[in-house]
Amino acid sequence: MTSHRPRRLPVRLSLRTGVAAALASGLLLAGCSATNPIETSKPYDPSDGIGATLGDVRASNLMIVSEGVGKPGVLLGAFTNDGDEDVTLTIAFGGVDAAEGAEPSADPASIDLPAGETVLLSNAVDGGDLQVVNERVAVTATPAAPGDLAAIAVSSDVSGGTTLRVPVLDGTLPDYASVLPTPEA
Repeated sequence: MTSHRPRRLPVRLSLRTGVAAALASGLLLAGCSATNPIETSKPYDPSDGIGATLGDVRASNLMIVSEGVGKPGVLLGAFTNDGDEDVTLTIAFGGVDAAEGAEPSADPASIDLPAGETVLLSNAVDGGDLQVVNERVAVTATPAAPGDLAAIAVSSDVSGGTTLRVPVLDGTLPDYASVLPTPEA
């Protein structure tokens, strides 16, 4: 009596089929990343502020923290000079896009930005133990309400100027409550 044996495909054929399937799926999966750029490779501001570029000067994470329109505030963020020469920045608040009742700043802030350096804008009166340059840029009268965007004019003695619309935040979040200007500041 003969037993019935199931017919087997040659090993080579099943191996070839498996290798072809693996290559095809690998190519298909690699094709997905070819059409979708990597989002984390794009520069961005990792907080609530905005960034801008003015020649060799980069502004990062700019925002105003204040209790309201017309009240004192402080500009937070950083300016980095990627160039080979020192730059003087001038920052004026308000102007055309200011909220009703808010006057443009009569005394623009001036920041000296050495070549290759970063200046942090904070509410600190002095730098303390930090090994970075801290600069306090006070806003005499905030030109917009918290939650709105305020126009600020930033100009450089080297690269010209631009108008930025920066967010205005209040002390609702604990991180910003500590930098709200006090009447004495």
